[in-house]
Amino acid sequence: MRVVIAGGHGQIALLLEQLLATRGDAATALVRNPDHFSDVQEAGAVPVLCDLESATVDSVAAYLNGADAAVFAAGAGAGSGAARKDTVDFGAAALFASAAAEAGVRRFLQVSTVGIESADSPSVDPEFAVYLKAKRAAEDDLKPRDLDWTILRPGPLVNDPPTGLVTLAAPRLPRASVTRADVAAVLAELLNAPNTIGKTLELVNGETPVADAVREIL
Repeated sequence: MRVVIAGGHGQIALLLEQLLATRGDAATALVRNPDHFSDVQEAGAVPVLCDLESATVDSVAAYLNGADAAVFAAGAGAGSGAARKDTVDFGAAALFASAAAEAGVRRFLQVSTVGIESADSPSVDPEFAVYLKAKRAAEDDLKPRDLDWTILRPGPLVNDPPTGLVTLAAPRLPRASVTRADVAAVLAELLNAPNTIGKTLELVNGETPVADAVREIL
């Protein structure tokens, strides 16, 4: 399988690239800073220079041509400001989905977040609310598209070692954290899980092995 990953230098993306390389799949990582190429190569992926905030649909589709799947794992990150949350967490996601459709890449995984339902709550920090609204807009943009999409909403992310044990279910799960490594493992499993197409799934650490958790989604 050849997989194209947006946000290819992100922590989850690098872990996913390592998993794909280990099992013999090929990953192309879209990276906006050439200084990060060596990290991507060490993870076993092929980096290409692509800034999704300034790229065109056609230019991104060129990288997706011939791929079997696309994974949107980009994010503006903490402290990035409201404008970049809109251009990355929403705008880049929408552009990447459009490019996948143009290139004929049907399988599409999008990393979102839990908590979207509280985006309009006055109790939510205003800057975090902007992030939630951007992720919600990206989900709303993806769902009507003619793609074999799955949306993954991880809980709060931690950098602990992988547990291999998760809870994966339709919203909403009780709030809990999940390791970035376990998110990457679930993404790797989802690529070959047609039973999850058209589903929005929340993810936290739990008691079910990753492969079983994905297989059990109905």
